Amino acid sequence: MASTKYKDVYLNDYFTIVGPLEKDSHLKKYNMQMNDYYFGEKTFELAEIKMQKVVIDNLMQRNCLKTSDVDLLVGGDLTNQIAVTNYSAKNYSFPFLGLYSACATFVETLIVASNFIDSNNYKKIIGITSSHNLTAEKQFRYPVEYGAPRPHTATFTTTGSAAVFLSKKKSKLKIESSTIGTPIDMGISDANNLGAVMAPAAASTIMRHLEELKRDINYYDLILTGDLGCIGGKILQEYMEKNYNINMKKYLDAGCELFLDSQETYAGGSGPVCLPLVLFNKILNYKKYKKILIVATGALHSVTLVNQKQPIPAIAHALSLEVVE
Repeated sequence: MASTKYKDVYLNDYFTIVGPLEKDSHLKKYNMQMNDYYFGEKTFELAEIKMQKVVIDNLMQRNCLKTSDVDLLVGGDLTNQIAVTNYSAKNYSFPFLGLYSACATFVETLIVASNFIDSNNYKKIIGITSSHNLTAEKQFRYPVEYGAPRPHTATFTTTGSAAVFLSKKKSKLKIESSTIGTPIDMGISDANNLGAVMAPAAASTIMRHLEELKRDINYYDLILTGDLGCIGGKILQEYMEKNYNINMKKYLDAGCELFLDSQETYAGGSGPVCLPLVLFNKILNYKKYKKILIVATGALHSVTLVNQKQPIPAIAHALSLEVVE
């Protein structure tokens, strides 16, 4: 069984920083902003490392956490060998677990942290993720300076970082359950159409979550996917209706909800930080959603395998959040 229910696991706090484009997007509020992509550093990679350190430091300060209070740091990013998170983690003496599920890394992080806390082996855990448009673009596609054209199906990697603090201490956000996804390969090899690559994985995980926990789709006030984008989100809705006869009425995609149409970000936002930025800085501010299923999606590809014309497998992980009054 891929699904787990938790007894007393809470998301106590979060801290976010957003990039130059994201600060002028649909986000309602955020903790900090970057005015340029360098963030006072010499390279984009160093800027992303600094982003992670800033959100972790602020989260700890706001919750009066000393280094000795934190039992575990867990998380990851998009760079090769999750180098950004590794370099960020070396600033602290926490035990550290580095994770990678591409753009599904944030929910994977929450699942790992929740299981550790639920087991009573760890009491206080910090989760971290980030993405930076210019580090991701030159790694997975081309440097922006190259000027390569992009099709309308492509998404735009979100710049930002999010840190979260989990424990058994009661708060307004309870982590109720989770479902670990299964890799899905539909034979698509187009790295500029990742919404289509990942949509079936999202559908698979949503259905497994509902079936294993014996729930109807209407159990949730909202299903929020990570970064299928506007095109991938429509594919998911059509896929669910055609294959499972489920109408996704209460559904949004974070990638489609992030940027303004005038910002010309192709099919919307992507990256592991896309979902937490939209969840924390937009969705939760509406205060009308009490039960939220967040489903982060990731394309598990590499430049080498894409250039070898190999199909791209995808993964989706789900987490049930309850807003406690």
